[in-house]
Amino acid sequence: MYIIAGLGNPGKEYMGTRHNAGFSVIDELADKYNISVDTAKHKGLIGKGVIAGQKVILVKPMTYMNNSGECIREVMDYYKCDIDDFLVIFDDISLDVGKLRLRAKGSAGGHNGIKSIIAHLGSDRFKRIKFGVGDKPKNWDLADWVLGKFPTEEYETLREANKKACEAVECILSEGIESGMNKYNG
Repeated sequence: MYIIAGLGNPGKEYMGTRHNAGFSVIDELADKYNISVDTAKHKGLIGKGVIAGQKVILVKPMTYMNNSGECIREVMDYYKCDIDDFLVIFDDISLDVGKLRLRAKGSAGGHNGIKSIIAHLGSDRFKRIKFGVGDKPKNWDLADWVLGKFPTEEYETLREANKKACEAVECILSEGIESGMNKYNG
């Protein structure tokens, strides 16, 4: 069984923000595979299904970004999943809008949601898909940037990136992270 988490913040005011890129990919996967991510459990919303022949649990932590690890730890413990069967999708300001970067492990890179997960799991050795949201403009506050909404002219790029992120998830599940990195890290 695979745990696939998308990071974001709960609440309508955060829908469509850069920080909720992970939630958007989970929503896309849920739609594509007819998985209802609506069970409130383990400080998050979860849904069970099958993707690429693998049983999965899709997770949207409801703890707010900076405490994402609380939800992930509870889900991992409850389902007795190994860290090798965990994948997280999150926003990355170091990548252009819609670009993806897959990694088998790594540091938090300044991302507070990932810092929280590393702290709660006690390891940085988990798979991840970084979803590019673009770098903040000069003189902008980082929080204002990541909590800001994407401009309308980027919607098509985001739609395509969500589809590509779903394909990357499928590839990781069926062929492994190395294959995914070879195909999707441009």
